[in-house]
Amino acid sequence: MSYRYDDSEAAERESSESSGWLVGSPTVQTLAVFLVVFAVQQAVGFVSQRLAFGLFVLAPPISVRPWTLLASVYAHASVPHLVSNAVVLLLVGFAVERVTTAWRYHVFFAGVGMAAGLAQVVVSGLVGGATAVLGASGAVFGLVGYLLAGNPVTDTVLRWLPLSGRARIALLLVLAVGVTMLTAGPGVALVAHFAGFALGLLAGRVRLLRA
Repeated sequence: MSYRYDDSEAAERESSESSGWLVGSPTVQTLAVFLVVFAVQQAVGFVSQRLAFGLFVLAPPISVRPWTLLASVYAHASVPHLVSNAVVLLLVGFAVERVTTAWRYHVFFAGVGMAAGLAQVVVSGLVGGATAVLGASGAVFGLVGYLLAGNPVTDTVLRWLPLSGRARIALLLVLAVGVTMLTAGPGVALVAHFAGFALGLLAGRVRLLRA
């Protein structure tokens, strides 16, 4: 029996596989959460800006609104804020997710984001007036740091350098400071950026997300 190969069937199968991959992508899932949370923010803010602040913004005392520790990671202050984080997420997220599982990815993203936000609030409270914070920048910087520190090219460069293990860690932290300063600007949570990037670098060196 002969069978006529139909190009449309192959194209449909490839499209289905591609759609399935996108749906299962933790990067795409995270971006979807961004959009849903932002839509809810806008709806709540239309009713009451004070209520929106209380639900999504991480601010001291944290014990009064502990849920904001997580909610603030996925919330954003404006459309440009959301877009900037989404673009970086897409640039690095797909690369990171190739070496890990979806649940590890999500736990890492949320954990680094919460730690970065907490660091911003605590440090700003110690050096001056306490600062409220929201946004995925700390978590996204964690992915950037992981991608930078956890790839073979970085391994090769570090092996060439006559440095001890502690010196290599110090070098990575200096790099974190440099990258953080490049993002300096009005209203930017620099401590959160540094904390997220530094945690990502350290996690990348120990291959924390490696499945």
